Amino acid sequence: MDDFNSLPEKIKNINFEVPIPVGQLYFPEWHRYEAVFREIFKREYYNNNGPLLNELEKKLQSYLGVKHVVCTGNATLGLMIAAQALKLTGKVILPAHTFIASAQSLRWAGVEPIFCDIDKFTHHIDIKQLELLIDDNVSGIMAVNLWGGASEVKALEAIAKKHHLKLYFDSAQAFGCKVGDVSIGNFGDLEVFSFHATKILSAGEGGCVCTNDDAIASRLKAIRPSYGDEVSVNIDKVANTRMSEAQAAVALMNFENLDKHIQNNKKIYDLYKERLLNINGITLYEPTGVSYSNFQSVVCHINESEFGISRDCLIELLKNKKILARRYFYPGVHRTLGFNDTRVNLPVTDALSQSTIQLPIGALVDSSVVNSICDLIQFIQNKKENAANFLMGKSK
Repeated sequence: MDDFNSLPEKIKNINFEVPIPVGQLYFPEWHRYEAVFREIFKREYYNNNGPLLNELEKKLQSYLGVKHVVCTGNATLGLMIAAQALKLTGKVILPAHTFIASAQSLRWAGVEPIFCDIDKFTHHIDIKQLELLIDDNVSGIMAVNLWGGASEVKALEAIAKKHHLKLYFDSAQAFGCKVGDVSIGNFGDLEVFSFHATKILSAGEGGCVCTNDDAIASRLKAIRPSYGDEVSVNIDKVANTRMSEAQAAVALMNFENLDKHIQNNKKIYDLYKERLLNINGITLYEPTGVSYSNFQSVVCHINESEFGISRDCLIELLKNKKILARRYFYPGVHRTLGFNDTRVNLPVTDALSQSTIQLPIGALVDSSVVNSICDLIQFIQNKKENAANFLMGKSK
């Protein structure tokens, strides 16, 4: 009879005190918080492009080698003001395999999102499908850089130039990554990063827009807005999207440890790669299109016929052990309320939304956690249909 007492000791002993999430969750020590926030309260300067925000923008410009960085309250706000600063009209093409804010930012700017399928190996926008969608009403392309990798930036720049289109990147997950010797943040007309707590560089919540174009930067600052800016720019509307001093403080503290956090991510990722290699039916996605990755995410493809159970079933079994694996992205944006259009056929996006799983990485994950997760996945794969009975203390 299969029951809990029959479990191998290493599986029975998997008992995390707190749930293990997929996000990065790197934060400074409490004493550093306290010291920095005391200074903020002493200055009584909390917003309106304060000294910490200015310091952060200058440090980001230097680190990325980009001419302008405009920080925002979050990445969604960055995407919104980016669409307006680029003067986009009509339609913009983007992948549906993304967070819904990518498409929502276009709606805010009065632009229609046109969804494109993705490459099944890279998970980035499919270049061939993209060109087929370009018509006279398309004014721009928004590519999305995922999982610590990057889209085909050079090919996209060539397509945008050929068709006289604006090109920009939702690089929410790509801070610290490089293509050759060039940091992500320097491609297309502009790029948008996220500093959410789940990202490699955290402000708790926040984001920024990067560009090497002076005119675009001036419009971004006017839309945000930036008090004291000497350049007068005509814009259609203002969106109060400034980053607070508190957010800038957290980002500055985390920025000091960025390289350390990326190296920790790589160590975790490499261990997953070693451990998952011999488990049938699960394939680890490797970051593509970059020479240097931040290893933002551990994303795997589940082949149900080979693994023995579905992706969703695996997620539920991991959750039972407080491992908060996620289906990501689910569903594709083209299948969500407000964007759902039955005429849109994106087979790769639909297939990946049903088969990909994101496993934990970041501050709360070390080698022992990775080994426990992989031991559990191996056990589930071996037991298949009986795994739920074993792990939930039932008999069959």
